[in-house]
Amino acid sequence: MSSPTRESGFFASLTRLLATALEVAQVRLDLLGTEVELEKRRIFEVLVLGAGALFIMGVGVVLACAFIILMFWDGYRLAAVGVLAMSCLAGGIFLIQKLRQRLCNSKGMFHASLAELQRDQANLKASDPHEQR
Repeated sequence: MSSPTRESGFFASLTRLLATALEVAQVRLDLLGTEVELEKRRIFEVLVLGAGALFIMGVGVVLACAFIILMFWDGYRLAAVGVLAMSCLAGGIFLIQKLRQRLCNSKGMFHASLAELQRDQANLKASDPHEQR
């Protein structure tokens, strides 16, 4: 059996270049798809856990407020309601500020893909023999 001969010439080089470019594009698209899937799962998990935590914390706050109001029912019920209302409002404002801060400091959805593309660009610029620097 004869070994497969490798064609040489412009069109063969162009075909190999196109095949390599398609392989790189496929790898990048696979990475992008993986990142989208991971982000989708992370968002769903955060939403489910957040909804459960909000429900349980809401029930806990209502029961704690009712307990404190009943404890001070005879003489200080208005003061107890006022302090509890202010505490809940302050906690809500604090959480909203933390949420805004978290949303503004996000790295972005495709951080790893963009980093890989920048690395590819840097490698291409470094290996370009015609670049004058």
